[in-house]
Amino acid sequence: MNDPATIRRLYGRAQGHKLRKGQAALVEDLLPKVAVPEEGPVDAARLFGDDRPLRLEIGFGAGEHLAGQASARPDTGFIGCEPFLNGVVGALGHIRDGSLGNVRLYMGDALAVVERLPNASLDAVYLLHPDPWRKARHAKRRMMNHGPLDLIASKLKPGAEFRLGTDDPTYCRWSMMVMAQRQDFTWLAERPTDFLERPEDWPETRYERKARRQGHEVWYFRYIRR
Repeated sequence: MNDPATIRRLYGRAQGHKLRKGQAALVEDLLPKVAVPEEGPVDAARLFGDDRPLRLEIGFGAGEHLAGQASARPDTGFIGCEPFLNGVVGALGHIRDGSLGNVRLYMGDALAVVERLPNASLDAVYLLHPDPWRKARHAKRRMMNHGPLDLIASKLKPGAEFRLGTDDPTYCRWSMMVMAQRQDFTWLAERPTDFLERPEDWPETRYERKARRQGHEVWYFRYIRR
């Protein structure tokens, strides 16, 4: 199996429904102001003009969780990565409505940003409801593989947190298997409810609500970088 960290191809759609006039204006006017630079090193000083704590979300969907975290931590810089244009538009709306000056967005492969960050520079990484790629032959596309996790681990500070949320049983089992093989993360769960109940500082997303309406269980994993 190829190392997933070396596969630089995004699968699936890049855009859904056609953007409305106001949404297109957000992309044209606001996105350039909050976009992560396409080239060169990425750090807090370059993104926000000062040396502040940094957190990163991989695949932020419509941006509810990203906006909730950014609103709760105004002195922390947040980087959100999402290849889907309509999701980026959703996040831009949250940034505008919440006057969130501490968020930067990247529309594309999150690993292209992660690899440009300084080592041990992140206080937290969020990976919520990633594409499960249920078929066995697609397992190499999952973000929860050792290649991407090696890269993520190198960018997390010692004691920093990695959070994973999923409602897919196959992805849940796969993730537990992969993380059990690693020596650089400590799972914080001490009892079953620790990964069955969403922590108070974990904003709910519309994807999570949809999963529960469909009768799906949702699992919440919290790991600390050793």
